[in-house]
Amino acid sequence: MRPGLSLPIMSAKPHAMNIEIVDAQDARARLPMKDCIQAMAVAMAAVSRKSATMPSRIIFPLAAGSDFLAVMPGSVADPPIHGAKLVTLYPGNPVLGRPAIQGFIAIFDPQSGAPIALVDGAEITASRTAAASALATRLLARSQARTLGILGCGVQAGSHLEAISLVRDIEDVRVWGRCFDKAKAFADQHARTFRGRIRAVRSGEEAAASDVVCAVTGADQPVLRSEWVQPGTHINLVGAHSPAKREADTPLIARSRLFVDSIDSALKESGDILIPLREGVINASHIIGEIGSVLLGELAGRQGEGDVTIYKSLGLVVQDLVAAHAVIAAARGGQFESDRSALA
Repeated sequence: MRPGLSLPIMSAKPHAMNIEIVDAQDARARLPMKDCIQAMAVAMAAVSRKSATMPSRIIFPLAAGSDFLAVMPGSVADPPIHGAKLVTLYPGNPVLGRPAIQGFIAIFDPQSGAPIALVDGAEITASRTAAASALATRLLARSQARTLGILGCGVQAGSHLEAISLVRDIEDVRVWGRCFDKAKAFADQHARTFRGRIRAVRSGEEAAASDVVCAVTGADQPVLRSEWVQPGTHINLVGAHSPAKREADTPLIARSRLFVDSIDSALKESGDILIPLREGVINASHIIGEIGSVLLGELAGRQGEGDVTIYKSLGLVVQDLVAAHAVIAAARGGQFESDRSALA
């Protein structure tokens, strides 16, 4: 059975706008992480089947200062979804106790074109990003992976801890951050609910000595070095989203089997890939392909126990749309189906 979602169509009266507002709490309750991982299977399969459209994201500085507005439209053919993500980026917000990124995902009726829902953007972003990494981990990591290293201790660190633990039997977690006290606070907080051992470590090298590694930092320069990474490791690179920024050094990219969410996006936006390309160490063919193609059985993932596999995540609006669509479907009795055989 092909991955898919069934959502009852909402008929809109002429000129009437009946828009559901879904806040972060409701979005989280309607879309548990295990269901979000299934939703990402739908999204990534659509990307690799070329049944999704998503123009380049528009990110522009606001006239009044150093803050930004981002607009990301997109659509999926099966299931039929279209909409857009609209968010602001205010880098100075965290020191004031406010989120750096705020916004929403707008979903439209596929038959009439009427807007039907606005779903909290920050919650969907946190969940779908980690869920996509978990999908990649399920497809690429060794089945016996038991240790998890997390570089970074923000929102994405928490969502990745939850998501990766759903696809591998993680027993030991090492968390590193630039501020050890923050990493320790993160470990102490999650030790209350995590079933295994979780601890803060004082170096990225200690965190990198794990079966699965998630880099979820805001770093400009590499925080993950090849000499720290053991054969057989799977890595999710999540934090860097521009051509000039990266989390992994060039030798690590060069030795890896490298997979991405979208080849087109990776060759435009990923510093983790573009910098080694500019250095002449790799060429574009070093990218094995998209994680959706692995899901669909069109590409081999891990070929040997000693392979170092990397999933480079940039984040795609298709992921947001499918996740938001699943949130709305959950409230309206829609059925969610996934190709479980492809996820085994």
